[in-house]
Parts: sequence; structure tokens; C-alpha cells
Amino acid sequence: MKKNIAILATNGFEESELSSPKAYLEEQGWNADIVSLKSGTIKSWKDGNWSKEYNVDVVLDQANEADYDALVLPGGVINPDLLRREEAAVNFVRSFFESKKPVAAICHGPQILVDADVLEGRKVTSFFSIKNDLKNAGAQWEDSEVVVDNGLVTSRNPNDLPAFNKKMVEEIKEGKHERQTV
Repeated sequence: MKKNIAILATNGFEESELSSPKAYLEEQGWNADIVSLKSGTIKSWKDGNWSKEYNVDVVLDQANEADYDALVLPGGVINPDLLRREEAAVNFVRSFFESKKPVAAICHGPQILVDADVLEGRKVTSFFSIKNDLKNAGAQWEDSEVVVDNGLVTSRNPNDLPAFNKKMVEEIKEGKHERQTV
């Protein structure tokens, strides 16, 4: 069955953390839209420098969670910090939890989950430097390659992408998770 996946990102996302999941989702025969704050392109970050630009498929203020089966949140230090400043981005993320849909976040990507207030009692992992932020938001953080908690998939860094991609697809195939909630 064809699935539609939203990848929420803006300038400063870690390139492999968007390009690898997007390619893996498309290999399943699914659609993966890059959703961002503005139209045009967004610039990636790779090896400590600006890198390729990626086309935005849908502008956030025109995106609707109901059009998607799941959400992917790439990391990068800059990207999630810019997104979490935007109420529309936080609400978009929260809406996937309210609708019990799978959400996959890697590296610094889980930072926006703090602002969406969806981490209380959830098992997660992330890049180590944000673990205290996640714990302070009520999450149970662990240092693992990939952690799955009722439709929420998290990983630590680009080295974890193979496991992250596999679990992300597995959770999307399972569909809605009744215990995926706010």
C-alpha cells in the first residue's frame, strides 16, 4: 500500500539524516515530502560545512498531518533549533502524536519533541548532548542504536541510519499505534 511520509526540516539539517531516510522510504514505493517553513530549497549541513540544497515539496503552512502516514525528523544542530521556534512546526509534530501516527527522529531531531510536549514516560535515544533536555522533558533516555516506543523511533547519529531506517519502515508498516499519544 502506498504511504505518504512528511520529512520536516529546514536549513542546517544533517544531510545524511534526511537523504538516507528519504531514499529508503522511496525504495518502499512510498512518497516522502520535504516539508519546510518556506518554499524553494533548504540547505544541508555535512562534515561541519554547508552542503547541498534540497527542494521543498510542501510549505509547512500548507501541510496537513491528515495527508501523511508518518513523520520523520532529521537532526543537525541548526535545523531542530530553528524548527522548535516556530509554533506551526511544533503543532505539526504534535498532531502526529495526537493522531497516533509513527514519528521517527534522529540525532538532534528529538529536540522539537520537547517543545511538542510528547516525551513524558517515553523511551528514547538521541545525540548524547541533548539527553538531559529529553530527560528533563520526562523521557527515559538510553544510549542505544535505535529505540522504539509505541510508534516513536529514535536514533543517536548518522552511524545508526541503517537500523533507524529499518525500524522506521517497520513502524510505518504497522500503521497507527494506539499507545502513541500526547
